[in-house]
Amino acid sequence: MILARVVGTVVATRKDPRLEGRKLLILKPVSPDGKDEAGYVVAVDTVSAGCRELVLAVSGSSARMAEGCKDTPVDATVIGIVDTVDMDAPPSKGKASK
Repeated sequence: MILARVVGTVVATRKDPRLEGRKLLILKPVSPDGKDEAGYVVAVDTVSAGCRELVLAVSGSSARMAEGCKDTPVDATVIGIVDTVDMDAPPSKGKASK
């Protein structure tokens, strides 16, 4: 799964007929603490995500398993809108754990 922020949309007036009516989003992968990671991903939106929202996306064969994407030529699909991300604090350096 990919944690990402929606940074834009793609408009394609001519595309594969199986993509007609689908919203295409530009995603910027982010780390769990919200820092930008390298690259961008174009993904089909299945959850009506909006600009600047934090989302979960899947890629590869998993993208075609998302709702309404079976037999669709997609490599990435937005499958969720993230409310919060919680992580345990990393252990302090130089201290022994008990």
